[in-house]
Amino acid sequence: MASVAIIYRKDKLNKNNEAPIHLRIIKDRKINYVTTGIMIPEKFWDEKANRIRGKFPGSNRMNSFIANKFAELQDQVFEHETNSKSLTTRQLKENIYGKKPTDFFAFADEIVGKYSHGGSYATYAKNRSIIAKLKEFNYGKSLMFQDITLSFLTKYEAYLRDTLGNKVNTIHRDMKFIRQLFNAAYRHDLIEHNQNPFLKYQIRLEKTQRIYLTEEELQAIENFKAVKGSKMELHKNMFVFASYAGGLRVSDVLQLKWKNFDGTYIHFSIKKTNQQLSVKVPNAAIEIMKLYKTKKSLPNHFVFPILPTDLDLENNREVHYQISKANAYINKNLKVIAEKTGLDKHLSFHISRHTWATRALRKGISIDKVSKIMGHAAIRETQIYAKIVSTELDNAMDLFNL
Repeated sequence: MASVAIIYRKDKLNKNNEAPIHLRIIKDRKINYVTTGIMIPEKFWDEKANRIRGKFPGSNRMNSFIANKFAELQDQVFEHETNSKSLTTRQLKENIYGKKPTDFFAFADEIVGKYSHGGSYATYAKNRSIIAKLKEFNYGKSLMFQDITLSFLTKYEAYLRDTLGNKVNTIHRDMKFIRQLFNAAYRHDLIEHNQNPFLKYQIRLEKTQRIYLTEEELQAIENFKAVKGSKMELHKNMFVFASYAGGLRVSDVLQLKWKNFDGTYIHFSIKKTNQQLSVKVPNAAIEIMKLYKTKKSLPNHFVFPILPTDLDLENNREVHYQISKANAYINKNLKVIAEKTGLDKHLSFHISRHTWATRALRKGISIDKVSKIMGHAAIRETQIYAKIVSTELDNAMDLFNL
């Protein structure tokens, strides 16, 4: 059974020696307070009578107000407890007075900040950008969870699409993170279940086609003659290397050091997932690595000389910046190579990953092994490549119908 009392909060005394008068709810040894909005100096509080002393201006009116509020709270607590004896003191207070609006941006910044502290700087930067767009849409004003309604989300989607020119899947990514924040707020008891607008708002996702190179197209890239010693040659070789060596991500190729290679295998930790992986390197990929092995190469040097040699890999912010800058340069050169080889595909480094996966499955490597080498968290991530290969086989068999 919950109990209600009038309390003078001496623990809340301010510099003027004033403290607030609260109504206290206790249940199962848990305490919650309801403010009366009244603050008085300590000398005017009669602790034995539990009321404001008569010498304080307006004491009669204030004592009457507190007594009425106290009686009202007692009745409401009794009524709510009768309906549900399992309610906590906090739930009793919220059922009677309602929840205070919760600042969405303050909560979002707190959640986003945890990614930076946890070392996931790329995720931090991505999510920070998502919230920055929402702040811009809201003209930098404060935003409460209660303000984000179905209508608000519909207008925001139109803003992302029509004003910013975002594609369907970019909008999907942004809305998915905002939904994640609502789910987290619910788990933290900051909002009620029915205050989540995503119960009615549908996030749309557009199926995208995985771009990959055929054997002939990859061969055309390999045969491309770039200026010897140029960045374009280096970027081309990195792309071909990844297309043979398990479809490594650009972040992993850039951070690959000679100490990670034992002559047959490369042993490293996948940057995106922190998963430890050992990959046997095919001869074609080893030959590319040999191009960058010199007498001055040390175990701690990067295999592909792009990142600064003194880069602190523990500095996630700087590593993210250097990788992003290098990746932009690599993709710019790959686009030029695609044009010069007559390749009618938007070439980027990530296509080397798709290329390796489809080549591996065509060569008969089982899907579970492909999934493991690619460092996928779940085999369903790899199944998209199996569908591509299966479609190719179906198309090949259709030739017999001609």
